[in-house]
Amino acid sequence: MNTAERSPWAWIPTLYFAQGIPYVVVMTLSVVLYKNLGISNTDIALYTSWLYLPWVIKPLWSPLAELFGTKRSWVTVLQFLVGAALAGVALTIPTEKVFQLSLAVFWLMAFASASHDIAADGYYMLALPQHSQAAFVGVRSTFYRLANIGGQGGLVYLAGELTERTGSVVEAWTAVFWVLGGLFVVLAAWHALVLPTPAADVRGPGRSAARGLASEFFAVFASFFRKPGIAVVLGFLLLYRFPEAQLLKLASPFLLDPIEQGGLGLSTKAVGIAYGTVGLTALTLGGLAGGWVISRIGLKRALWPLVLAMHVPNVAFLLLALTHPTSLAVISAALAVEQFGYGLGFTAYLMYMIHVADGPQKTAHYAICTGFMALGMMIPGMWSGWLQDHIGYVPFFAWVLVATVPSFVMAALIKVPEGFGKKAE
Repeated sequence: MNTAERSPWAWIPTLYFAQGIPYVVVMTLSVVLYKNLGISNTDIALYTSWLYLPWVIKPLWSPLAELFGTKRSWVTVLQFLVGAALAGVALTIPTEKVFQLSLAVFWLMAFASASHDIAADGYYMLALPQHSQAAFVGVRSTFYRLANIGGQGGLVYLAGELTERTGSVVEAWTAVFWVLGGLFVVLAAWHALVLPTPAADVRGPGRSAARGLASEFFAVFASFFRKPGIAVVLGFLLLYRFPEAQLLKLASPFLLDPIEQGGLGLSTKAVGIAYGTVGLTALTLGGLAGGWVISRIGLKRALWPLVLAMHVPNVAFLLLALTHPTSLAVISAALAVEQFGYGLGFTAYLMYMIHVADGPQKTAHYAICTGFMALGMMIPGMWSGWLQDHIGYVPFFAWVLVATVPSFVMAALIKVPEGFGKKAE
């Protein structure tokens, strides 16, 4: 069969599964790996938060995918690069300087992953007609979420299982990253074979067009910052997830730390089940429910219920830190409530970004919004480990609840048109 005629089912599920894996590895697996290796919460939160930077500045180099090569070639080359980086992490884990060396490789992986996001999303729009793009948007989201669950749940569980069998954290995580590296090379080879070659996916003009593109690029940025009420818009984008940005970096360390240090003392396997599988499944269901609510009543009416759903369940972590339950079912239930609420509330954030980006340059403006979204996660996450190390888990989770105030303030200041996001009757 000609590649141009190949069914989207042959490549869309694997493409978006491949998009999700490196992100969850950089943002979540790295935290659990470093915690298992005995790195302090201060260093874990500070240095892994810096890994958000490629997603923060992603809009700055996104024009490169337009200038050089085709989207298809970018996708396959970057996937091979991610596979090599995963194998590189496996090589660094048995070394004495594992923290420094693995961080350097994670940086490479983060830039490759952010670049792959640009190329894959651009390729998706070129390879499918518009009606098919809409039909497969749910498939994209589902397989991206499955990658998250597989990474944060399945791979963390595998690392815990291998640790128990071998008695060595180093051997266990080395094996996990070798498996991941092999999987990614297979995915890259698969996509090199099966990705269609759409007629619209032509090689970019190269350096000759760089100057004209640069002026257009700055014009796009300028038009974004001329939007009405841009100060409030940026405040909302940066502060809506202010408490969650701090909580996220300490969630896995809290679950793994022994009870005498204020944690719950769970095994790595148990964290893979409770947080990586049950929690992420609840997060996915919350996102679906939030989208349904907005489609029924519109973002303006749904905003405050979704804001409360986002932040009030953070009290679950404070209660866990105060009571230290030993039942995995109880812990999983508490995490499911918190993650379901987060999924609900995050849909309001995504829909507001769509509203902000609306206009003739919506794609570029949405990319700028996602950069500010990543910045809002990066900066608070950097100090969260230091803060927790100095005050302990109970005061830290109490502070997270106080940190919801800026989010509430910004939610009160934004303006949303009546009926925006509501499905037409």
